[in-house]
Amino acid sequence: MAVAAGEYEIGSRHAGRLLLRTFRQGVAAKAGHDLVIEATEWDGHVHVPADPAQQPSVSVRVDLGLLKVLEGTGGVKPLSEGDKQQIQQTMRKVLQVDRDPHVLFTSTGVDVQDGAAVVAGELTLAGQTHPLSLDVRQRNDNTIAGTATVVQSQWGIRPYTGFFGALKLRDAVDIEFTAWLQSG
Repeated sequence: MAVAAGEYEIGSRHAGRLLLRTFRQGVAAKAGHDLVIEATEWDGHVHVPADPAQQPSVSVRVDLGLLKVLEGTGGVKPLSEGDKQQIQQTMRKVLQVDRDPHVLFTSTGVDVQDGAAVVAGELTLAGQTHPLSLDVRQRNDNTIAGTATVVQSQWGIRPYTGFFGALKLRDAVDIEFTAWLQSG
């Protein structure tokens, strides 16, 4: 992975995408949907030092109040626009958006090997901060993509349940992102 030294802005304003993927489980899983949710408002900063002895750094802020359900797969019936709105309201409650409206990620170290990097850092979500690692690959000179998994209960978030506990959201939420590095 060889990103040129410099300061870069990333985020939704720079054509970046940040997707969350949730999965259902439980005896009533067939009634629910696996969801693709987009963070429509997020921004960040990437610093790549000219001195290879120095560590690159990454910081990202995501507005939880602007999460949008893009699609739901599975389920007994397709998701309607009303269903998507209801899910978004439920997400706001589960994620405690009124109390902590943003997710923050700040890197603590970057390990680059064979065209990829593991970015270790601290994720602040729902008022709690815990370690999180991002797996990152460079797609071309100015595009990076990556993944991570957030286990909600590690941040004190109780995954959604419905139908008296028969339908459950898997505790682990998969994160996917693509960022275009815009010189800052």
